[in-house]
Amino acid sequence: MRVTLDILVDTLKAAAESSRLRILALLSHGDLTVSDLTEILNQSQPRVSRHLKLLLEAGLIERYQEGSWAFFRVTDSDGGREFVQGLVSRVHDGDPQIERDLERLAAVKRRRQERAREYFNENAASWDEIRSLHVPDKAVETALLKLVGKRPFQTMLDLGTGTGRLLEIFAPLYRRGIGIDMSREMLTVARANLDKAGISNAQVRLGDIYAPPVERDSFDLITIHQVLHYLDDPALAIREAARLLRPAGRLVIVDFAAHALEFLREEHAHMRLGFSDRQIADWFTEAGLDLEETQDFEPRGGAEAKLTVKLWLGRDRRLLIADPTPSTARETA
Repeated sequence: MRVTLDILVDTLKAAAESSRLRILALLSHGDLTVSDLTEILNQSQPRVSRHLKLLLEAGLIERYQEGSWAFFRVTDSDGGREFVQGLVSRVHDGDPQIERDLERLAAVKRRRQERAREYFNENAASWDEIRSLHVPDKAVETALLKLVGKRPFQTMLDLGTGTGRLLEIFAPLYRRGIGIDMSREMLTVARANLDKAGISNAQVRLGDIYAPPVERDSFDLITIHQVLHYLDDPALAIREAARLLRPAGRLVIVDFAAHALEFLREEHAHMRLGFSDRQIADWFTEAGLDLEETQDFEPRGGAEAKLTVKLWLGRDRRLLIADPTPSTARETA
């Protein structure tokens, strides 16, 4: 994208300062709050806020609100993102300041992940019970089964499998199922549930949702059920999931609609206060998926039940074309 000389000069001025360039480098690794940046840069909040304001005015970053937290990210505009990536890529990997910043960033992310992990570990045995306080499980499961249909398929991957419930309900349809979770305690519960249900065509593994220990282009169905709101970078998780789909494969996400229940962040380690259809659609597009269907599940119960559950179905854009030879098939983009 071409811009006028004046705009380009203003953009270069905004980025041509060491702290602001450090901020751009950090945001290229994911969304951060002012508090995160203050800690990493070891600068005062007013100073960091001033840098962010200049970067916002230059169109290099964007701000979005989630309840009382404000997150910052690299702009979604093609020209702006390309410009930032070009600048950041030219900073030497061994630069001492950038190295320290990335070490502090890693520490911030580790603390976030540890909070989520501690919550999972503390509640592993009663996770289904806790989730039922917020989610109409039966309605969602019925809708999932109807959405996926009755036609058998080869492979399923459940990211953030938790208690293994989705592996259980889809077991009659898939030939091979895999569940991934970062909590050993959760995996213990999932294995026990699958054994109890007599399911032998599924297994669960310890792994990171950002880098699942499975092969690319391998799965007909991938599910992410009530996991995204715990993640630091939901868009990355969706992109990674998309890479694991076979051509024409489906990704199904179940999570909360956007809401303002701050106590879920403080008491239950939720990183995100739900998601809008626009957010999911944009992330699907970036991942090479088409959003085919959305469904809403309104809250039930008393006044405290204020969460709407959403279901989003995305499909890999690549086509699966049958080969003329009966015993084989070929996949093309």
